[in-house]
Amino acid sequence: MTSSPAARFYKEAAASKDEREPGGFTVTLDGRPVKTPGGQPLRLPTLALAEAIAAEWAGQGEKILPATMPEMQLACTAIDRVGPHRAAVVDETSGYGGSDLLCYRTEEPQDLVDLQAAEWQPVLDWLAHDIGAKLSVTAGIVHVAQSDVALAALKDAVGGLDDFELTALTQITQVCGSLSLGLAVERGNLEWQRAVKLSVLDETYQAEKWGDDKEAIDRRRAMTAEVEAAARFLRLVRDIM
Repeated sequence: MTSSPAARFYKEAAASKDEREPGGFTVTLDGRPVKTPGGQPLRLPTLALAEAIAAEWAGQGEKILPATMPEMQLACTAIDRVGPHRAAVVDETSGYGGSDLLCYRTEEPQDLVDLQAAEWQPVLDWLAHDIGAKLSVTAGIVHVAQSDVALAALKDAVGGLDDFELTALTQITQVCGSLSLGLAVERGNLEWQRAVKLSVLDETYQAEKWGDDKEAIDRRRAMTAEVEAAARFLRLVRDIM
């Protein structure tokens, strides 16, 4: 059973300095600091992120709809879930490198074979050059083992992020099914829109050949919204807008 949306209980939402943590920021509702669903203080690394989350709270109507507050949800995930379980999240996210979407190519038709090579290989080449993770590619669905060197490089790259950055990377990686795409967005090598397009390359190809359906369109729309929110969250965390 799904609980009903909570009624709005405040008049004003504002971003402010977090008095409990020098250099940190928070969001207040009628002057009272917001807490996460886990009961933790909403301690944010940048004023830009605090202002964006305050705007989400301010934009609520008579009912509070968490689904319309993606930056708040990501911040709470970073604090309540990623921080306390950081090692497991790093392992899970870096683990996507062992079965990265871009490493599994089709065997036919030839035009799709060529399209995958042209669109996906540059991302893997960048990954090898900039991250030091050279991933092997295979045709078909049989698992291809990646080298220990490549997997270690990917884990180092993921583990080097703070909890908020890691939250953004994890969402992009999970939605796209590709750590290489996630890291390319995180490092600024790829725009998030391009990452989504590459992650649904095969599906788009089939849709252009045989037609699309509402379920697939809705799924891609949801993917786009989630990756966009995570990419924006990352920019806000780094105060890059």
